[in-house]
Amino acid sequence: MAHIPATNIGSVDKSDLRCGIFLPPFHALDEDPTLCIQRDFELLEHLDRLGFEEAWIGEHHSGGFEIIASPELFIAAAAERTSRIRLGTGVVSLPYHHPYTVAGRIAQLDHQTKGRAMFGFGPGLLNSDAQMLGIRAETQRERMGEALDVIVRLLDGEIVTRKTDWFEMNNARLQLRPWSKRRPHLAVTSTVTPNGAMLAGKHDLGMLCVAAASGAGYSALDSNWSVACREAEAAGRTMDRSQLRIMAPMHIAETREQAIADLAFGFEKWAQYAYHISPIGPASIGLGSIEEMIEKKSAVIGTPDDAVEQLERYWEKTGGFGCMLILGQNWASPEVTRRSFDLIARHVLPKFCGRNDWRTSSYDWMGDNREAFSAVTQNASRLTIEKFAAQKG
Repeated sequence: MAHIPATNIGSVDKSDLRCGIFLPPFHALDEDPTLCIQRDFELLEHLDRLGFEEAWIGEHHSGGFEIIASPELFIAAAAERTSRIRLGTGVVSLPYHHPYTVAGRIAQLDHQTKGRAMFGFGPGLLNSDAQMLGIRAETQRERMGEALDVIVRLLDGEIVTRKTDWFEMNNARLQLRPWSKRRPHLAVTSTVTPNGAMLAGKHDLGMLCVAAASGAGYSALDSNWSVACREAEAAGRTMDRSQLRIMAPMHIAETREQAIADLAFGFEKWAQYAYHISPIGPASIGLGSIEEMIEKKSAVIGTPDDAVEQLERYWEKTGGFGCMLILGQNWASPEVTRRSFDLIARHVLPKFCGRNDWRTSSYDWMGDNREAFSAVTQNASRLTIEKFAAQKG
């Protein structure tokens, strides 16, 4: 069964922009973890009702904050609670798993979600995870590429025999054909290095630009896309911009002052976690203090207009992309976080995507011609009255 690629296009329109969430998730140590996971489900239900189109769930095994170890398990439950939002692994850390079992889980979850599941892959983020598994950091990207190569082949229906220094397959094949009868949507993380972009181009994958908020990650957005395009061209394909995703933090309120005040709930806890896993703290992922992030535009903490301006900035840098993923950073309370997503759905996306252009044009046309329209209406009323009077003698 050969893989049938999606329609390849070289450009996208703002009106087609999708929006979703990238949910690691982050949960502070002073909250009950069971209730935190339930809250994540409730947030996805809320986003599903609002019309958000994608949610990507992380895999982490240490650190205490990012408490989902199996995004596939979470997605299976979330799919039963939602109706339309697509659910992705954001991401499966491939060096931690035998690629044959990953491919099998993908095929099964594709059936359970009836095609709503997507699968993002990466080399693994937290070195503490790799240390516990006895995996050397310098091998992770190479192992991700080796695993990805056979996963793609298995999902395309091939029989695979392969032996590396960390896994072996002998005439391996999947017993379950994907639900859609073709490969489910696959994506790979793209940060600063060109490694993810090369794999995306080679294997016809989407790209998850998870470092776009950082200076280096932002600078690499266009160059890494070019790398992916060159790799795809060498394989006889064209990269699809609709499968280019930008991930960045965004918290919206009616005023910037209110947005900043909202972050009193959880920002400092998140920042302390960042320092707990890296000596430079939030700077390790291109973030910083609230004031620094606002000044450097690495995060949106402000109004809907600030969010639209950020989207325009990313659009200009990339030449267009398919989906904006809001980082589920848990900086604000659950209620206020849901309110932020409400404002994004109600005000940010309609303005950026031009969803009210026709309404505005019609509104302006009506206003420009109100005198003429009013005169016609008044004249029609006068004629009706005169006709009635004539009939009554």
